[in-house]
Amino acid sequence: MTRTDSSLRTLIVDDEMLAIERLQVICQRLPGLEVVGTASDGRAALAEIARLAPDLVLLDMTMPELDGIGVARALTRQEPRPALVFVTAHDHFAVEAFDLDAVDYVLKPVSPERLARAIGRVAERRDASPRGASAWLSELWVPHKSELVRIDVGQVGRIDAERDYVRLHVGERSYLLLQTIAGLESRLDPAQFIRIHRSTILRRDRITGLRHDGLGVWSVELADGEALRIGRTYLPKVKAMAGR
Repeated sequence: MTRTDSSLRTLIVDDEMLAIERLQVICQRLPGLEVVGTASDGRAALAEIARLAPDLVLLDMTMPELDGIGVARALTRQEPRPALVFVTAHDHFAVEAFDLDAVDYVLKPVSPERLARAIGRVAERRDASPRGASAWLSELWVPHKSELVRIDVGQVGRIDAERDYVRLHVGERSYLLLQTIAGLESRLDPAQFIRIHRSTILRRDRITGLRHDGLGVWSVELADGEALRIGRTYLPKVKAMAGR
């Protein structure tokens, strides 16, 4: 899913399976919405948000261990962060929810009409948000030993996929982040980064040339002398970067 697609990629979070199933049924009937995943508690929700990079989270308020407010607080430093719509049976958390920049607060039992209004507000906010540098990630917070480390996206030279993680190469060091490479690619400025292979993204200014290795195989040459093979799927985009 690219940023030009108008569908809102949505994650449903609730500790009751019946509530998740009901929301899935309602969401299937709403245009412009794509449910990309579900989670049954707050910690699982944060992991899925990091992995899937959804545009919208439909978030239950009361859950064991980490509740909806805790999830929203954990997302305050994320850039960009998904839109949050709380879906709850309790009406006394609304002030705190809106203090955390929730787009809407929907009470259970949820009606399709009420959820549609909430989704409309999310779409309006997205359409009204400024485009440009703020639309793309400028920093990443990654776990390292016993702390979280802030990484300026502009310092990342290469990103490699490792199962459900990505490895960020920053100078001589590297960091693992729980995130799919496709999810991260959708949040990176394409003017700065380009995907050359299903498992590799490069910062454009690291590429010094393209090399034809024969039989339709091409590689990119890097400033440090390393050569990386270009996947066939990504070859047209890489050639277009070079004006070919």
